Amino acid sequence: MIDHVSIPVRDLGRSADFYEAVLRQIGFARLIERRSTVGFGKRYPEFWLNARPAMQAVSEDTGNHVCLRAPTQHAVKAFHETALESGGRDAGAPGFRKVSTTVYYGAFIFDPDGNKVEAVTFPQD
Repeated sequence: MIDHVSIPVRDLGRSADFYEAVLRQIGFARLIERRSTVGFGKRYPEFWLNARPAMQAVSEDTGNHVCLRAPTQHAVKAFHETALESGGRDAGAPGFRKVSTTVYYGAFIFDPDGNKVEAVTFPQD
């Protein structure tokens, strides 16, 4: 099991504000704020932003992405909508997706630095 993930961002303040609005939709809150890092989570920081002011925007074709669990389909939609309203870009509209082992409901966004983040929930049996 993965405990937490970190992503690089060029402007920590801007990204922290972006993610505070977006991640609130799936039940995360800003829990820790330090000079060069901000941690979000439900009870403890599971998703970290690390300041990397000199980095270039992330290329969309890296294949890297982070997937975060959302409680409902409505939360996935709100995550996606809020990201687009807050300066993110669409990387996959909310909807059902079938993979080899299951069906899930998810949405993908690119943040202002090009990081790809997904919100996902699984339908009840």
